[in-house]
Amino acid sequence: MSERLGTPEGEGLGSQHELSVDTRGRGLHDITRPLAEQVASSGVSAGLCHVFIRHTSASLLITENADPDVHRDLETFLADLVPDGDPRFVHRSEGPDDMPAHVRAALTQTHLAIPVVDGRLALGTWQGVYVWEHRRRGHRRRVVVTVR
Repeated sequence: MSERLGTPEGEGLGSQHELSVDTRGRGLHDITRPLAEQVASSGVSAGLCHVFIRHTSASLLITENADPDVHRDLETFLADLVPDGDPRFVHRSEGPDDMPAHVRAALTQTHLAIPVVDGRLALGTWQGVYVWEHRRRGHRRRVVVTVR
């Protein structure tokens, strides 16, 4: 689902939309296709696609799109680095995965800038763009996509 944001239609080249991403809980959720569609409909042939997630317990990542073992290994590494229920954390308002999710988001990325070349995302063959959900349960995540 996409909602138009920013300037009204026809005022300058480019676009700004908000994607709504329903995650299924912790892990990587592919948003490459809706981003590519936003770029294609923007009218921008050379520029940047800026992507920003409006949350503090989820992040964005460009990573391998072919081998799901890469996703599993990334999640395993981050779980070892920032385990749920760490007794050092005081903030537990929403459970034992609450503060670890904030730390995971702080260690990763909340925004990405992807070149637009010939009206398409300039991603490599094996690259995809993902929302990385750091909470155990699913959430509706909002992602702002600006193409200029």
